[in-house]
Amino acid sequence: MLKIKRWLGVAGVALAAATVALPAQADELGDILKRGELRVAVQTSGPLMSFMDKTGKRTGLAVEVAKRMADDLGVKLVLQDYEWKGLIPALLSGKADMVAADMTPTPQRAAQVLFSTPMFYADTVAVVPKDSPYKSYEELNKDGVTVGVLGASTYAEVGKKMLPKATMKEFSGGSAPVGQALSSGRLDAGIMSLSTANQFLVDFGNLRVLDGIMVREPLAFAVGPNAFRLKFWLDNWQTLKTADNTLPEQVKYWYSTDWKKDH
Repeated sequence: MLKIKRWLGVAGVALAAATVALPAQADELGDILKRGELRVAVQTSGPLMSFMDKTGKRTGLAVEVAKRMADDLGVKLVLQDYEWKGLIPALLSGKADMVAADMTPTPQRAAQVLFSTPMFYADTVAVVPKDSPYKSYEELNKDGVTVGVLGASTYAEVGKKMLPKATMKEFSGGSAPVGQALSSGRLDAGIMSLSTANQFLVDFGNLRVLDGIMVREPLAFAVGPNAFRLKFWLDNWQTLKTADNTLPEQVKYWYSTDWKKDH
């Protein structure tokens, strides 16, 4: 009996010590509510997700979704714009609470941050000049073909995997530089989302989409590696706004060319 009491006493001391040693759990959502601000990292220039419209106002699908989230939280939205490569570092450094962009939750990225349930999906396609001899994206897989992609993106990964013989040329500053280089004849093709391709067909007038969908990707918002409560809030928000058709209507509007007349 004495041994049992001693063991219980030792166990109690150990448990108490472990309890004291446990660090306080981070609560990013609680911090956001206390601060009264939701700090969101977005692309500097990445139509149709984030861009400056003709009035000098930042807008786009990801931006407008973030605005609705901030409104539902009852806090002010603070937008921080970064080049694509700077989005996750902004999150990891604590400068931003969330990344709102067309980001694919790849295993490599998911090892660094937490992702929400997919907010939307994107079909990846190849775009060429109208006078190009190519009919389908498979025909691009040959030596001497140069394909433009956004640097550090899944488009680059898709290109390298599905078109290993072609040369990938990476661009920074969103997809716009890819479209410009393609339209000016400096590329044989470009890889991008179908929604972006449709915008470029209107913007440049001398491009066309090749036959075939290269891949269909889920696109999600990202939060810090320990921001579990915020991640669960995003998942819940996505479920509710999909059920009441708010999110699908936003996606439909921005994936079409309707937004051009308004922005």
